[in-house]
Order: sequence, then structure tokens, then C-alpha cells
Amino acid sequence: MGKKRIIKKSGRGLDTGRKDRAMSKVNKHHIEKGVLHVEATFNNTKAVLTDEKGNAVISSSAGALGFSGARKSTPYAAAKVGEFIGEKSLMIGLKEASVIIRGVGAGRESVLRAFSGKGVQIRSIRDVTPVPHNGPRPPKPRRV
Repeated sequence: MGKKRIIKKSGRGLDTGRKDRAMSKVNKHHIEKGVLHVEATFNNTKAVLTDEKGNAVISSSAGALGFSGARKSTPYAAAKVGEFIGEKSLMIGLKEASVIIRGVGAGRESVLRAFSGKGVQIRSIRDVTPVPHNGPRPPKPRRV
């Protein structure tokens, strides 16, 4: 009859292999002050750590850590993104950071809490979520 095949379902949560592989890449930059940019959408949570000039040093997202589908937009996935960025920032010697948050997703606070929990001092928090003043023209009424 042949061998029985075992199929592992992916997308259950944090992929430790992806996290370990990303952690093993040591960054050559050494910065003490930086800016954390967080984009929390309804579908994903992205975080980018830059130096004060705006050059990206570390970046991560819930999808890059192995979360898939609806799990990417959860606060737990966002917390894992914040922890990952926090661990990598300690490796490059980051001491304090200011935070810029954009978007209305579920992971807004979770990223910040996990990042500051790793020992990085937060200087300031800015919310730059784009808000439409009037928006596009609404659609015409339906003719039935």
C-alpha cells in the first residue's frame, strides 16, 4: 500500500525556524538612538527601526515571523514583532528610541509594549495615522 504521508499544517503560530534564522544575522550597525516606525493595518503589523537620519536598520512583520492569514493581524503576533525588534535592537546597542505609529490595526499597543519591555527607553510616541478630510466622491445611488 505504501508509506503513509504525514502533512504538517503551517500557519498555526510563530515559526521558530524563521525567527532563529533572522536573529542569527548580526547587524554591523551600532546606533544608540533610533526611531521605531510601526504600521498596524487590519491585515498585518510591520515594524521598522531606523537611525535618526531615516536609514532602515532592522525590519520585521507578523508575516515574516511565520504568522499567516487572520493570525497576522492579532495583538499576539504584533507582540512577537515587537519582541523581535527589541532583541535585535539590543544586539546593536540601542538605548533610546522615539516611536511613530501609523494605522488602526489591533497591534498598535502590543508592539510598543513588547518593544519597551526589552529595556529600550521610549523618548516620544507620535501617531501619524492618515485621516481623510473629505475622502473620495461617494458612489451614485443604485437604480433598481
